[in-house]
Amino acid sequence: MYLPSAFAVDDLTALHQQILDTRLAVLVTQGEQGLQASHLPLLLNPGEGPHGTLYGHLARANRQWQALQAGAEALVIFAGADAYVSPSFYPAKAEHGKVVPTWNYVAVHASGTAEVFSDAERLLRLVSALTERHESGRAQPWKVDDAPAQYIDGMLKAIVGFALPIQRLEGKRKLSQNRSTADIAGVREGLAASPDPHDQALAHLMPKE
Repeated sequence: MYLPSAFAVDDLTALHQQILDTRLAVLVTQGEQGLQASHLPLLLNPGEGPHGTLYGHLARANRQWQALQAGAEALVIFAGADAYVSPSFYPAKAEHGKVVPTWNYVAVHASGTAEVFSDAERLLRLVSALTERHESGRAQPWKVDDAPAQYIDGMLKAIVGFALPIQRLEGKRKLSQNRSTADIAGVREGLAASPDPHDQALAHLMPKE
């Protein structure tokens, strides 16, 4: 991704945290079927490999797994908070008027080549771990073994798992760092005052004096 130095994130812990905070990622590949993208919940093993390893699964009917199996490079996009930035937020607008709209956002891109697997035991561990992660906050968490074993066996046959060691990891936090201190404060205050929770979430991430 286009990554000016002012917006680059190099801290591995921060990059991993954004991955963990993104509930639904986008997996992009280029293969015989052309350009493909799937929206997927993923697991991160941060200690596996230099940048961590991502785990997920695709429906067997989704032919994108064949591109992974063929060795296609995969790009996984983890999008964070984002907000439109109005020129009216900048004190500089009143000073000289030389301002234009922009967009602030947070994103992480991870890429590499994946290992595809269909082993039922390994798939069961994967879907169980995904379920535990997303059910953990519920008063009565649903568990995979709450469903009949025969039913789960059939569902496992309908999916294909993958492990994606992250070979390249990039992070971007575009939070008006290229503006003056006054303009940064103006953007932060403008977004914080918005009724839109997305704007408020982005304001919370912006640097303070």
